Amino acid sequence: MALTDQQTMRRVLRREIAGTIGLLTDEHDFSAMRRYRSFVFDDHTTYLQQVEALLKTRAAQGGHTTLALFDPEDYAAFCAETGLDPEASASRARFTAQLAATGPTVPYDGRPLTTLLPDLVDEAVRQATWEYATILLTRLGPCATCGEDIGRAAFTRASDLVVRILDTAPPGDRHLVCSVSAPAETLVAVLHADQGITELDEAEALEFTSVLALGLATKSHGGLVMRVSSPGTADLVHGWRLRGGDLVPLSAAEVFDAYCTDAESGDIISPEPDVDYCAPPDLGQEDTPPEHRH
Repeated sequence: MALTDQQTMRRVLRREIAGTIGLLTDEHDFSAMRRYRSFVFDDHTTYLQQVEALLKTRAAQGGHTTLALFDPEDYAAFCAETGLDPEASASRARFTAQLAATGPTVPYDGRPLTTLLPDLVDEAVRQATWEYATILLTRLGPCATCGEDIGRAAFTRASDLVVRILDTAPPGDRHLVCSVSAPAETLVAVLHADQGITELDEAEALEFTSVLALGLATKSHGGLVMRVSSPGTADLVHGWRLRGGDLVPLSAAEVFDAYCTDAESGDIISPEPDVDYCAPPDLGQEDTPPEHRH
C-alpha cells in the first residue's frame, strides 16, 4: 500500500515538472547536429514528427512544455566554454536548460508544430533585434556637452512618443511597424495594441521602443507606420518619417505613395480596398526640448 501511495505521489509530482525541448527548426541546423554520433535522427521531417508526438503525450499527461530555439553553433561554443562533451545527451540537456532561462521560448499549447515554429523563430528574431539595438544604444555613451547618457535619454524619449502615438490614435486595433537603418542591417520592430487592452506585450514593447530610440539617437533613416483596424470601417494608415532624430508626420499622399509603390522595383501597386491613407493625428508637444535631443 505504501509503495502504491509513493508511486501515485510521484505521478502527481511528475505532472508538476515543467519541461523544455530545444528544437532544431530548419534543415541546416538539423544537418549540423548530425555530426554528433549521439544524435540519432537522420531525417528532419521524422524528427519533427517525433517531437510533436512527445509534446502531445506530455500535454495529455498534464505536463507543461516550452520550445526553445536550439542553435548548433551556440551549443558547440557552450560546450567549449564549460568543458562539456558535446556528444553527451546530458550536455544537450544542460544547454537546453540554459536556453529556457535566457533564450527565446514559446509554450506548447496544442497547436501543430507547423504553426508554432514561425512563432518561435519570430521570438528569436525579436530578441536578437532588441539585443542588437540595446548594444548600439549603450555604445553611444554620454553626451559630450551635458554628460547625459545618450542611449538612455533616447529610450525615454521613444517611450514617450510611443505612448502619445497610441493615446492619439483613432479607436481600434493598432498595428505599428518601425524600421531603422542600422550599421549592419535594417532593424524592423512590430508592436500590437488591441482595442480595450491597456497593457502591451512587455517584450514586444521593449524591442519596438529600443529600435525607435536607436533611430532617434543616431539620426538614422527610417520610419514608423501605424494601421488602425475597427470592425465595420475602413482601415486607417498613418506614417512618420525619421529625419534628423525626429519623427516627421507624412501627408496622406506620402503614405499612399509609400504603400502603393514596390520598394524594390519602384512599380506602382494597386491600393488595398477598404483602406484610407491619411495624415497622422497631432502628437502634441514633446517633453524633451529640442536642445536636449541628442
